[in-house]
Amino acid sequence: MSFNLKGRSLLTLQDLRARGVNHLLEMAHELKRAKMAGTEQQHLRGRNIALLFEKTSTRTRCAFEVAAFDQGANVSFIGPHDSQLGEKESVKDTARVLGRLYDAIEYRGFEQQVVQDLATWSGVPVYNGLTNQYHPTQVLADFMTMQESSRKPLSEISLAYVGDARFNTADSLLEGAAMMGLDFRVGAPRSLWPAQALIDQANAVAGPSGARLRFCESARHAVEGADFVYTDVWVSMGEPPEVWADRIRQLRPFQVNADLMAATCRLDSKFMHCLPALHNRDTRLGEQVWRDHGMDALEVTEEVFESPASIVWDQAENRLHTIKALLVATLA
Repeated sequence: MSFNLKGRSLLTLQDLRARGVNHLLEMAHELKRAKMAGTEQQHLRGRNIALLFEKTSTRTRCAFEVAAFDQGANVSFIGPHDSQLGEKESVKDTARVLGRLYDAIEYRGFEQQVVQDLATWSGVPVYNGLTNQYHPTQVLADFMTMQESSRKPLSEISLAYVGDARFNTADSLLEGAAMMGLDFRVGAPRSLWPAQALIDQANAVAGPSGARLRFCESARHAVEGADFVYTDVWVSMGEPPEVWADRIRQLRPFQVNADLMAATCRLDSKFMHCLPALHNRDTRLGEQVWRDHGMDALEVTEEVFESPASIVWDQAENRLHTIKALLVATLA
């Protein structure tokens, strides 16, 4: 499939539409095969990419860096305390400086308006590595992983998201599912559903694509018959500590455990998570949750996380290949 994304930004999946998503997924599969075979060709020699981070990161930073290095590009990592952004210099002014020096900018931070302003004023492609509202590069990797794990086309796949559905990953999954024609279910307390404006927007897109969108307050109803069960952290980055107790009370019934996976009534359902996950007590935060709330796992149990049904490491790896496809498609 030939589709020209040269010079384009990725702020939300709407910037790609279904044709662009399919194009990037095909390219990602090709680039992954080439990397595995040792036949990958470099298309980005001489390109310079700024990685602008206001939030910490493992997968996003590493995927952008390795993707750029594999393709011969150079990157500059600009951390939360490495620039004047938002302190002594406006986003508009920072964008115009970086646009003169770099061929593209990746941004991971808080407000969606920041990544939009970077795209408006820099004059170069800008990639949303995560904001409070959207996480499009994650969902590209998720779609690639589902393609690898199922013989079905995306339009025939059923995906259930359970837990807190108000933030970036869930919002981008809803946006992408509506665009690509998935059977997408959200299981969450009503107060933790996506914003109504986003639901209305997704329903408008779902009509032409044939997507089936369903929102319910029961985790078991959401996962029934699902090919994939997806969850995310219950307390998002930047939320205050005082929300923990109430959020855990709300979401205990939505934990992905062996019983919930069995409720899919399928033997081949897969578990997905964008990571990091609180699935045991092996981290400082996990131990703190145990001391404060008596739970040794939150959104997913260790039993499910480490089971053969878990494809979380495929998701993590595929961040590399889909981001590489994005860089090549927009910069080569």
